[in-house]
Amino acid sequence: MNTKAITTACLLAAGVIAIAPVNAIAQAYPTKPVRMIVPFPPGGGVDIIGRLVGKGMAERMGQQVVIENRAGANGIVGLELLKNAPPDGYTIAAASAGPLAVNPHIYRKLAYDPLRDFTAISGLVNFPLLLVAHPSLPVKNIKELIALAKARPGQITYSSPGAGNSGHLTAELFDYMAKVKTVHIPYKGTAPAVVAVLSGEAQLTWSSIPSILPHVKSGRVRALGIGNKERLTALPEFPTLAESGLPGYEGYAWGGMVGPANLPKDIVARLNKEITATLAQKDVIDAMLSQGTVPMPLSPEDFTAYMKSELQKWGAVVKLADIKAE
Repeated sequence: MNTKAITTACLLAAGVIAIAPVNAIAQAYPTKPVRMIVPFPPGGGVDIIGRLVGKGMAERMGQQVVIENRAGANGIVGLELLKNAPPDGYTIAAASAGPLAVNPHIYRKLAYDPLRDFTAISGLVNFPLLLVAHPSLPVKNIKELIALAKARPGQITYSSPGAGNSGHLTAELFDYMAKVKTVHIPYKGTAPAVVAVLSGEAQLTWSSIPSILPHVKSGRVRALGIGNKERLTALPEFPTLAESGLPGYEGYAWGGMVGPANLPKDIVARLNKEITATLAQKDVIDAMLSQGTVPMPLSPEDFTAYMKSELQKWGAVVKLADIKAE
C-alpha cells in the first residue's frame, strides 16, 4: 500500500472512532431520568395528562420520567426553566395553549418566544370546553342563548379562571362570531369560576368537562354545547356549538410536549415515538376519555404548524377583545 493510501486509511479509521461514540450515545438515549416540567400546580388538566403520558414513556424507555411542577405567571415560570435547559433531551415540558399560544399576545415583554425558544415534540391532548348556564337563565340551547344575548346586550355574564384563560378566549370568540356582547367576570382559578355559576353570581361559564360534569348531572347547571368541531364519543349527548347555532365555531384548550430550542432531531423523533405509542394504548385512551379529554398525538412538524395556527387564531381574538394580562 502506498503512503497516500495508508494516510487515507488512517484518517477514515480515526473518523469512525470519532463518530461511533456519538451514534452510540444517540442510540442509547435516555441513559438517565427525564425531567418533565409542568408549568402549573398539581391536579390540573395538564398535570394529570403529563403524569399519565410520563408513566407510559417511562415504561417504554426504561428510565424514570420525573414530573416537576413549576407554577407561576400563567406558565411563564416553568417555561423560562425549559428555555434555559440544555438541549439534551433530559428536560422537556408539558404545556398548554395559554403559555404557548396566548401569552405572546397578552404580555408586552415575554421571556420566551414559543416558536424560537422551544422545539415542538408532540401534541398531547385536546381539552373540550363545555358551555353551561345557571338554570335561572331562560335558554336551553345555543340558538336561544344567541337570541337572548342580542335582546340583552351587555347584560349576560360569564365567569372564567382569569384574563387570557381558554375559558375567557373561547367566550370572546363566541361573542365575535355570534355578534353579541356578554360580560366577563374573571376569577382566580377554575374552582371559583365554577362556584360563581353554581351560585348564580355569573350566568354562564366555559369549563373543562371534569370540573363541571358532576354539576350538569345533578341539574345545578344546564349544558348548552361543546366548543369542539365534533361531538365527543364518550359524551355524545352534548351537541357542538357549530351544529347547534354557530356554524364554524371551534374553541377548546389543548396541551403538547416541547423541549428547549435546538433539540437534536433523533432525540425529538424518539420522544415523539414513545409519546405517540403511549397515547395509542387502550388504557391511556380510556383514562383520558373518562376524564373528558381526547388524545391529540401529532408529529413534530404537525405540532409546529398547529402552534403557528393557534398563535394566529388566538392573537386575533386577543386583539379584537383588547385582552391584557392581569
